[in-house]
Amino acid sequence: MSDASTIDIVAQMRHLAADGSKAERRIAEVVLNDIEYASKASIAELALRAGVSEPTVTRFCRSLACDGMRDFKFRLAQILAIGGLYLFPEPLEREEREARVVNSVYDGAVAALDRVRDSLDVTTINTAAEHLTKARQIIVYGSGGVSSMGAIELQTRLFRFGLAITAHTDGQLQRMTAALAGRDTAIVAISSSGHANSVVQATRIARQYGARTIAITDPTSALAREAELLLPFTIPGDSKVFKPTSGRYSLLMILDILSTVTAEMLGPGVLEGLRRIRTSLSALNMSDSGRPIGD
Repeated sequence: MSDASTIDIVAQMRHLAADGSKAERRIAEVVLNDIEYASKASIAELALRAGVSEPTVTRFCRSLACDGMRDFKFRLAQILAIGGLYLFPEPLEREEREARVVNSVYDGAVAALDRVRDSLDVTTINTAAEHLTKARQIIVYGSGGVSSMGAIELQTRLFRFGLAITAHTDGQLQRMTAALAGRDTAIVAISSSGHANSVVQATRIARQYGARTIAITDPTSALAREAELLLPFTIPGDSKVFKPTSGRYSLLMILDILSTVTAEMLGPGVLEGLRRIRTSLSALNMSDSGRPIGD
């Protein structure tokens, strides 16, 4: 039996509006045309507007795996709260699109970088980098789009310094590797929300075995409370639903700062590894000394 919480009733209603019975089409069209009204209307009001009987409305609700009208209205209110921006996006000004898009992405990126600059504590960064340089192994956890990208990015930044680092975005692997952590392990846990269960739990597990834990996350979150060190990272809400989140720039800046401080703590010894990488890539016509290494 399907879990009602996983059923997308908007998609189901759109299907009924196109292919349902005559009564189903009427109710679905009324609701989809004004979800806010439907989320507050009584069963009698909704039935009257759709031109159907109240029992028909009840059957409609149950066909969407709702217990009845009250549960249906609750689900509609959730839809508005969580995904309303995506149902009713602001109209696009096509003739101004080019300049507006460029400015919107640029302004969002700059604002994100400014937030990092204003919130990061240099002492905490130095302590985190020191943990990384002293660790026998570094494990990075990330769950979700931005956080998973960040985990892989930090692995890409640090392995070239000769550090033993592995990124895990799978929840079970996060828990398993955390169970094998020890005092010579450094954990970097990344989560924009700070409530990704697998990341929070893996951090808790690793810390009980003595691992040094660094969280890059929302400072008010569960993950922030689990970790020894906190590098604050938040993604503010954004009503521009067509634009990717600018929070990615915040995370990349944090990772770049942490990587740079780590490299400087390791000192000139990292240069030999970088030289070897550059040499190995020369066979791929990537010998230009001005190119980034392996990027």
